[in-house]
Amino acid sequence: MKKRIHRTYRVTKLVIYRQTLVDPEDHIWTFMGAFLGIALIGLIHKAQFDRLDNVFLIGSFGASAVLIFGATNSPLAQPRNLVGGHFICAIIGVLVHKLVPGDVWLQAALAVSLSIVAMQMTKTMHPPGGATALIANIGSEKILGLGWMYVVSPVMSGVLVLLVVALVINNIPSHRNYPYRK
Repeated sequence: MKKRIHRTYRVTKLVIYRQTLVDPEDHIWTFMGAFLGIALIGLIHKAQFDRLDNVFLIGSFGASAVLIFGATNSPLAQPRNLVGGHFICAIIGVLVHKLVPGDVWLQAALAVSLSIVAMQMTKTMHPPGGATALIANIGSEKILGLGWMYVVSPVMSGVLVLLVVALVINNIPSHRNYPYRK
C-alpha cells in the first residue's frame, strides 16, 4: 500500500511539474512582449496622467500582460477576451460609478461582481477586467473625472497597445502562436 501511494505521488508530481515547464526561449519572448507592451502604455499615458494614476491603470494591464505573454494558449488570454473583457468591465465600472453615488465599498463590490457576470454571459472572461472596473470606482479624482472617456483612454488605448504587441511578439518564434490555434 505504501509503495502504491509513493508511486501515485511521484506520477502526480511529474504530471503537475511537466504542466508548468516553460521552454527557456519562451522566457525571452515573454519578457520582451510584457516589457514592450507595458512600456508603450506607460509612455502614451505619461502625458495624460500623473504618476499615481498611471500606477492604478498599469495594474490591470500588468495582469493582462501575464496572461497574453506568459500563458498565450490560455482561453483567458485570447484577443476576444482581452479586448471584450476590458471593454465590458470599463463600461460597467463607469456606469456603476455614475448610478451608485456615495459609498466606495458598494461601488467597488457592484462593479467587480457585475463585470464578472457580464464577462461570463458574453464569453469574454479576462480576470484583469475586474481590476479595470474597480479602478473606475476607486481611482483618483482625475480618473473618476474622465467619465465615459475612461473607456476610450486609458482602457481601450492600453488594451489595443497590448494586443498589437502580443500579435507581433508572440508570432515571431515558430513554436508560439497568438491567437492560439491548435
